[in-house]
Amino acid sequence: MILAIDLDSDVPIYQQIRDRIVQAIASGELREGSPLPTTRQLGADLGVNFHTVNKAYDLLRREGLLRLSRKTGAVILRDPSTGAPDPAFFPGWEGRLGVLLAEAIAQGVTADEIVERCRHQLPRAAAPDGAENEEDEREGQRT
Repeated sequence: MILAIDLDSDVPIYQQIRDRIVQAIASGELREGSPLPTTRQLGADLGVNFHTVNKAYDLLRREGLLRLSRKTGAVILRDPSTGAPDPAFFPGWEGRLGVLLAEAIAQGVTADEIVERCRHQLPRAAAPDGAENEEDEREGQRT
């Protein structure tokens, strides 16, 4: 797994690490049982403090996506194809979704445009990096 972060981004580094790992799980690049580098190794690879990586891993653990143990290290705990999500997932997710929707509405985005953008993003969220379809490429050339 290649994990890229933007050190100049407004998004905290630990959040970027967490987000890239979630995207790799969603795309199937990381499957249940896949090991992740140690916090020290990933920190060294990215040029960030290992405590930053530890914070990302702990978030993933609390979200039920990662198992952390001294014996096996950090291991992906869940695969999207393994069935229904844990019901405990929905309250936090819906809260974050509500904030995203409120941001869009505050910016004047219509409900129809929100739904259309969601339809456009959903296949991309589950596609491996760089696996955009031809329509996406054509659209990118038009904008």
